[in-house]
Amino acid sequence: MLKVNNVVLKYDDFVAVNDLSFTIKPGEIFGLLGTNGAGKTTTFRVIMGLLDPSEGEVLYFGDKVGYHNVDEIGYMIEERSLLTKITVKELLLYFGQLKSMDKELIIKRLDYWLDYFDITEYKDKKIKELSKGNQQKIQFISAIINDPKLLVLDEPFSGLDPINTDLFVKAVRKFQDEGKMIVFSSHQLDHVESFCERIVVLEKGEAIIQGDIKQVKKDFEKLTINIKADVEIDKLESLPGVYKVTNNSDKISVKIESDNYVKGIFDYVKSCENVTLFDVEQASLSEIFVDKVGGKREKI
Repeated sequence: MLKVNNVVLKYDDFVAVNDLSFTIKPGEIFGLLGTNGAGKTTTFRVIMGLLDPSEGEVLYFGDKVGYHNVDEIGYMIEERSLLTKITVKELLLYFGQLKSMDKELIIKRLDYWLDYFDITEYKDKKIKELSKGNQQKIQFISAIINDPKLLVLDEPFSGLDPINTDLFVKAVRKFQDEGKMIVFSSHQLDHVESFCERIVVLEKGEAIIQGDIKQVKKDFEKLTINIKADVEIDKLESLPGVYKVTNNSDKISVKIESDNYVKGIFDYVKSCENVTLFDVEQASLSEIFVDKVGGKREKI
């Protein structure tokens, strides 16, 4: 189990992370989100023991996280950090031995993952000869070659096509099924929503959204009603609780302030002709993120 307890990280007078707390359990994928500069990378570095917090602590299975845990941690950073003038095999032998692995085990795991990603022919190719997508796969393999108990993934799907994204998703799920702890960050919030049960959203180093995703969505009262019917847009816009109406090609989407206004809209729609759809849905994580982060920035 990983526990982040009241962590504060300061650079002189600048507070990069302020009073952050959360827990990650084995077999859990935890979402750490935020805009650029929100404090995600700093938090990752504190989690892995690369930075000591100014206040608070990070506990890895009850002990202070540090260099002695490095063999059990994998980290895939957002920016590519591969040594491009050496081969894939040489690179993974280098990273694997940094994690105290013997060469035979490194090659065995490398062969497995190259086969999984269908790139076995690149084993003896130099990194610079690979496409960006295949370099992304090698960077992922370098993060998991030691079969880590804690895996930190920062924008792992960046630059991947849908087929390769699906391969990454299945690989991450495999680690989850094996009881690994996974900290996951992505600007593609649909992936976060499908992957994670719990999240923290940072802005200016502070947690502005935190908790179980289902509860976060429930607590965010704004809803969307999708309608297919012969309605008058002006009439919908004038109904109590409605703050936005969008006339899409296949349906009309009505944004409302809370479920208190659903009945009033339903009463109007049922009086219209050709009603084939009236569906109430919670806000997406992306909508909540924009609302909360945008609102926070307006106050700064």
